[in-house]
Amino acid sequence: MKSRFLSLDILRGITLAAMILVNTSGNGTYTYGPLKHADWHGFTPTDLVFPTFLFMVGVAMRFSFKAFNYTLSPSVRIKIVKRTLLLFVINYIIFYIPFLDFTWENLRYLNVLPRIALSYCAISFITLSVPKHWLTPINISILLVYWVILTVFGDSGAAYELGSNAVRKLDLLLFGPTHLYHGDGIPFDPEGFLSTLPALSTCLFGYQVSLFLEKQRDAQKPALISLLVWGIGLITLALLWNQSFPINKKLWTSSFVLLCAGIDFILIGALNWWIEVKERNFANTFFLVFGTNSILAYAISEVLTIQMSNVQIQEGSGTTSLSNWLYWHIFEPVFGKFNGSLAYAICFVLVCWSLCYFCYKRKWFLKV
Repeated sequence: MKSRFLSLDILRGITLAAMILVNTSGNGTYTYGPLKHADWHGFTPTDLVFPTFLFMVGVAMRFSFKAFNYTLSPSVRIKIVKRTLLLFVINYIIFYIPFLDFTWENLRYLNVLPRIALSYCAISFITLSVPKHWLTPINISILLVYWVILTVFGDSGAAYELGSNAVRKLDLLLFGPTHLYHGDGIPFDPEGFLSTLPALSTCLFGYQVSLFLEKQRDAQKPALISLLVWGIGLITLALLWNQSFPINKKLWTSSFVLLCAGIDFILIGALNWWIEVKERNFANTFFLVFGTNSILAYAISEVLTIQMSNVQIQEGSGTTSLSNWLYWHIFEPVFGKFNGSLAYAICFVLVCWSLCYFCYKRKWFLKV
């Protein structure tokens, strides 16, 4: 019997490809709306990408701990802590160490990989410490507690707004403004410390799905219909909760968690049916290249993006970045502004894929 589902690696590969695509448009001004995050409240397909990757971390955990008989032994504790710390180190290497503009005063402590690390660590200890039947009550409690915290500690009447939410307040208290993300015009981190709490729920949903898939496979029962029903149910609940607790990716609100989990239930159910049941193989290898080497793919994409922004090319009386030069001199003249931005992103995905494929063929995998 297989110990792992091929569809899980395929979905992770699809997610990585989508993550690179939306992160590297040729020009942010001329990017199609679905390929950008929602400005604040609301939802776009791009908002689904990171939660899906975190969801898949939870799915994969079930299989990675099988070798340890799902027991939280001292050696497993050490393994969890080491992996958590290593993800932090990789994050700082990607964004800071290779470059000369690094300063402790401006170090952003939290980011995508740190959020994955903290979620992985917490959910590992939870799932290996408590009986399975406690996981759903724990998940529900996380989402409700986060709702209460944001409502109580945010400004009255503006608890879920950019400048007055509890996530920002706690990050400013813990880290100070120079260690936060400034992309929204003020110091506010979309991967903040407090908003990691509901991210644990996203990861836990993934683990629970892997339990269900494992159970259905052992019983030789289909999983698709049940996952579709659960997915639609979670999406409906998210839309209802949105009336009082808005769907918001940057705050990682509880309604946002439910919406993404519902969509991911449907996606993993459909892929599981297509690949495991129907045994279809369309584009499997393409996505496996990313899915089996996800941390390496992410690292390559980020390092290339940063380096291409740092390389300056003479432009008129000044200079422009290599990425900007490529967009305006190659992609925009051929495809136009919006399509050129999309074409640039697609080409960037293919460059990253080619580098990962080179590693894939030689069985070089970055295991964390």
